Amino acid sequence: MAEAVAHSSSLERDARAMHADEHVRPGEIAIGVIIGRTSEFFDFFVYAIASVIVFPTLIFPFADRVTATLLSFALFPLAFFARPIGTQIFMAIDRRHGRGTKLTIALFLLGTSTVSVGFLPGYEAIGLWAAVILGLLRIGQGLALGGAWDGMASLLALNAPDDKRGWWAMVPQLGAPLGLIVASGLFAFLLGTLGDQDFYAWGWRYPFFVAFALNVVALFARLRMVVTAEYAELFKSRELTPSRVLPTIKAQWRNIVIGAFAPLASFALFHMVTVFPLSWVYVYTGESLTRFLLIEMVGAAFGVGSIVLSGWLADRIGRRSVLGYTAAAIAVFSGFAPQLLRGGAVGESVFMISGFILLGLSFGQSSGAVTSNFPKRARYTGAALTSDLAWLFGAGFAPFWALVLTHYFGLVAAGGYLLSGAIATLLALGLNKELARRLD
Repeated sequence: MAEAVAHSSSLERDARAMHADEHVRPGEIAIGVIIGRTSEFFDFFVYAIASVIVFPTLIFPFADRVTATLLSFALFPLAFFARPIGTQIFMAIDRRHGRGTKLTIALFLLGTSTVSVGFLPGYEAIGLWAAVILGLLRIGQGLALGGAWDGMASLLALNAPDDKRGWWAMVPQLGAPLGLIVASGLFAFLLGTLGDQDFYAWGWRYPFFVAFALNVVALFARLRMVVTAEYAELFKSRELTPSRVLPTIKAQWRNIVIGAFAPLASFALFHMVTVFPLSWVYVYTGESLTRFLLIEMVGAAFGVGSIVLSGWLADRIGRRSVLGYTAAAIAVFSGFAPQLLRGGAVGESVFMISGFILLGLSFGQSSGAVTSNFPKRARYTGAALTSDLAWLFGAGFAPFWALVLTHYFGLVAAGGYLLSGAIATLLALGLNKELARRLD
């Protein structure tokens, strides 16, 4: 039976032999990385947007709009709870059956979980089982995202010259705004061209179907990375070797905890400028969701530019300085910016553009901070676990608590959640001298 288990190691060796005379430049690796991350974030944002404008109506029609949205957001963190479990499961698969097998299973699970949401019956058809099934599919997404960690951010950073590490560290982060642009654009098109009845009957399902096709493209792009000479060399030298999860936690728990809090400001801001403002517009205003999705796309485009800028700045003033300065700016932003959402199209645009600029500057270097905090033997697994925890604490609960705070205390209170993330980042950067030494 064991012999029947798929094993990709021999296939990877054969593939590397076929490509032994090819030299894959870092720029080519970066393209594959961006494709893979954009696909992941597209899946992520398709679910996030639907959790605001679809699931409250489809799954929780018995509740008022605020309660239904909060119930939808209560399912949102399930993926973040599942990610560390997925990391542990797929690290074992990686060690036993090879990186190709791991990525194939993980991306197939991600695509299947996401596309299955598109076939989900509503409450009117199967009652509360609709919420149960949606929760299980959300857990499937989280398990898959934990397994889809490929160490590409580490690969790019470790291959980069000393004076270009910040530049290459920001490349994988471009997938987030690009994925949001594609997801928002698709929903905006469907909302703008279909009537409400058609959209809620079948139109909302199409973005989930598209996700599966994108995952297939991403799978081939990322498998191509597995067979490159650069990747094989780093893998052989244990720079990116998956270590066992529990021993890694035992030996590196301090780095994991501090590393999870270091980028918390950017992870908290992540959903405060993506999911939360869309929910506020949906719940409390009669404004067009199509128009706001277009504003979100513009903001994300600014986010792309600021992520690129973060790489340039990090190579000149240090990644720790970029994270620290932007955390302080996010703290200031949290005090007044949410109130801009009351300002109609102009206020919303200012909020989204300024928020995405700050997000790009901080998020662009968050992976670099994670990577630089671990010794070689624990870099791959430690960085994955740190990323999982940062997403869980920084982003998983942000939509829910921001909406709760807004509902009971007003928009200004929603900034409190964001402020807590900024404070956590500043404390982590100040306390961790080892992180400071490595990042500067």
